Amino acid sequence: MNKVMLSGRTVDVPTVSYTKVDKPLCVARYRLAVTNRFKKDADGKPGADFLTCVAFGKQGEFAEKYVGKGTKLIVFERIQTGSYVNKDGVKVYTTEIIVDEQEFAESKAKAGTGAAAAPTKPADDFVTIPEGLEEELPFV
Repeated sequence: MNKVMLSGRTVDVPTVSYTKVDKPLCVARYRLAVTNRFKKDADGKPGADFLTCVAFGKQGEFAEKYVGKGTKLIVFERIQTGSYVNKDGVKVYTTEIIVDEQEFAESKAKAGTGAAAAPTKPADDFVTIPEGLEEELPFV
């Protein structure tokens, strides 16, 4: 089974493209900084791994609309490896994170960064009833 869950902050704004077919598919790429407690920086604080995430279709559209630089995400995904030969004839190995699901790990108000937050429904579904109207309602 190839299933991974990561939590981290986006390093940059996702780059988005669409496939050139009859029914275009959204492809969004972004880097996710994930804390690595075994990797220390010069001050002895935990370092980070910077992972390339690729989101297709609806997940790509979500990233395009709502994910910005510094957005804290929880991402459920799978790891995909590959290789290619570059222009110098050297074989280059790649590792990408293919996003299956992604969700916000904090509210926009707390984050203070990133793109527009996902639309939210009102805090409650109640409607204020004007005074005097209560007697006409059968369920009050």
